[in-house]
Amino acid sequence: MADVAVKRDTDSVETDELSQRVKRAKAGDEDGGGEAGEEPEAENILSGFKTSNILSDSAREKNIFIHGKLADQDAVVILEKTPIREDILAEVFSGSSLKLEMRNDIYSTYRLQAPPHLNEIKTTVVCPATEKHVKKYQRQESFLVEETGKDYQSITLPYIQKQSFSVQWVYNILEKKAEAERIVYEDPDPKAGFVLLPDFKWDQKQVDDLYLIAIVHQRDIRSLRDLTSEHIPLLQNIFQKGKEAILQRYNLPASRLRVYLHYQPSYYHLHVHFTKLGYEAPGCGVERAHLLADVIQNLQSDPDYYKNRTLYFPLRADDGLLSKFKEAGRL
Repeated sequence: MADVAVKRDTDSVETDELSQRVKRAKAGDEDGGGEAGEEPEAENILSGFKTSNILSDSAREKNIFIHGKLADQDAVVILEKTPIREDILAEVFSGSSLKLEMRNDIYSTYRLQAPPHLNEIKTTVVCPATEKHVKKYQRQESFLVEETGKDYQSITLPYIQKQSFSVQWVYNILEKKAEAERIVYEDPDPKAGFVLLPDFKWDQKQVDDLYLIAIVHQRDIRSLRDLTSEHIPLLQNIFQKGKEAILQRYNLPASRLRVYLHYQPSYYHLHVHFTKLGYEAPGCGVERAHLLADVIQNLQSDPDYYKNRTLYFPLRADDGLLSKFKEAGRL
């Protein structure tokens, strides 16, 4: 059975009747580390999905992004093959059928058909999907932008304020109106506190692709650019307690974690990414990711480091912010 989740994004809309019917299929308990139990059945809302076009696909990542209609509403469906886990290998080898394709000396290749319950496709549904969602998942060329502190004040910040990107889904998490059962750890302090929960990109069935997000309780910090030395206690608290919570829950030590922030972020409410070192998570490259340890040290050296620092980040060809930089003659 496929794992089904409603995708959240910067311009999330109010949950409608269709998305309320989507239930996430889960294996075992919520932290992904318990014994396997029966997975709750999810209504097959995709039986009526009509494909319009393929937005993008990747043979390497084993995923595909599809635009179409669901109950007469625009929708994006993301299909992604789940990783092969060590704990299912014995059943894969004993319970699968093999079809020989080629044999040459010591080498042979087969088509292996695993039992249905071991052949999952993680499925994410965005419905209703806006034009921004469609463009986000469409394969496009990217450009590296150079943003000075003055550029942020004159170009980026006005663009963010004008767009009024919704982060209501973030507030729903912080207020326990949604996803409360997914929270791994919480520090409720209004200044230094945060909630830690799995990112939807992680199915929680193995730690090899561990991915959690720490969302701060403070609501007036949009991104890296807003951080000053007064936020060091908050950042240190996230860094320390986040690592401790992951060690306790998933038995993964700090030396095997990558802890970082994105700039530009995908949504403008400060959050920190925790991923397993070695997992090539989207956005973990040097052009977008800033290690939290480096951020803390930079602010200790200069209280206004990120207000003045020139930062570089990639933007897709259709991004409205890229157009603003072009209009200002900065690209």
